[in-house]
Amino acid sequence: MSESNKPYVLIVEDEAPLVTLLRYNLEKQGFRVDDVGDGGEALTRITETPPDLLLLDWMLPTMSGIELCRQLRRRPATRTLPIIMLTARAEEQDAVRGLDTGADDYITKPFSTEALIARIRALLRRSGSVPQKNKLSFHDISLDPASHRVLRNGRTLHLGPTEFRLLEFFLRHPKRVFSREDVLNAVWGRDIHVEPRTVDVHIRRLRKAINGPGEIDVVRTVRAAGYALDLEDIA
Repeated sequence: MSESNKPYVLIVEDEAPLVTLLRYNLEKQGFRVDDVGDGGEALTRITETPPDLLLLDWMLPTMSGIELCRQLRRRPATRTLPIIMLTARAEEQDAVRGLDTGADDYITKPFSTEALIARIRALLRRSGSVPQKNKLSFHDISLDPASHRVLRNGRTLHLGPTEFRLLEFFLRHPKRVFSREDVLNAVWGRDIHVEPRTVDVHIRRLRKAINGPGEIDVVRTVRAAGYALDLEDIA
């Protein structure tokens, strides 16, 4: 595979030994890798050459990983950039904060490089999934898998890669109730360990992205069961 065809991963991390370890293992697995150790420099680098995926440390000089993630999500060009946050913070509220800020995944140190690479591949598959011909629709929402375009009432919606996969999954199975485990297996994959709370975080982000003022919330929480794409209040 030529260098230009390899998935490009940018590591934003200031611990040199960890950067060396990550670079070695990622390059060995066929990724093109670059690294920066500063949040401000990373923002410039991403603007100049957008990566296919970002590995982002929480604690960074100049600009924290949380602030960098927040700024990237505000920019149209990087709103859907796949981001995995790496951090020594293991508390659940820290994971929720990282996901709420816009990260697609959250991994605590120390971690298995094999598990990290599996998550990278899974996230890249979701963000660059094989196009399918048929458009999907429900109520006033339509999704085109080929162009990754989502519309509601004629306006374009901007979804991150995980929220896009969530909506696509629900659109393929409208009015069916899915448990958190069902959603995890369908969207994240059975070979990836993700906490059930992660589903709740991404559901909140999906709702925020698709629901405008005065519009019906089509993603229903079904008490003690899970979630469904439905117009009826079945909670």
